[in-house]
Amino acid sequence: MKQRKLRLFLAFLSLILAFLIQTSVFPLIPFLSATPNLLLVLTFSFGFLHGNTAGMLYGLFAGLLMDMFYSGPFGFYSLIFLVIGYINGFFSRFYYEEYITLPVFICVASELVYHLYIYLFRFLIRGKWDILYYFMHIIFPSVIFSVLLTLLLYRFFFMANEKLQEE
Repeated sequence: MKQRKLRLFLAFLSLILAFLIQTSVFPLIPFLSATPNLLLVLTFSFGFLHGNTAGMLYGLFAGLLMDMFYSGPFGFYSLIFLVIGYINGFFSRFYYEEYITLPVFICVASELVYHLYIYLFRFLIRGKWDILYYFMHIIFPSVIFSVLLTLLLYRFFFMANEKLQEE
């Protein structure tokens, strides 16, 4: 029971810290044309390490946090984060300690799904058809930064997960 509370506390703390870093630190870095989506990296990592139900719940809370602080219809971000967390949870049966290519592939796929969802419902509906511009200036840099972040943070998430399971 104590381990479960610690795990929930750390998941909540990582969610809040990721949101704060993503929304207040990354935008201040002058050379970033697009910022890495740290909440998305955490959502797919959590789903990948803990399964689809845990990924779905983590994605729901990450999406609710985004919905509370950004404009638009409430539930817009919750839906996509929930779906990404749930789908990535199915890959948890394929996860191995030394296997970094699957998490990187999942990162790229999750970023593409997320940004295509944003493009479809935020831009395409309003008649903005220039997907090539959106891809080159938003999607591509964001995917690159998120992959780099995944390469840096995945090992840390994995070791923290192993440490919590040992206790």
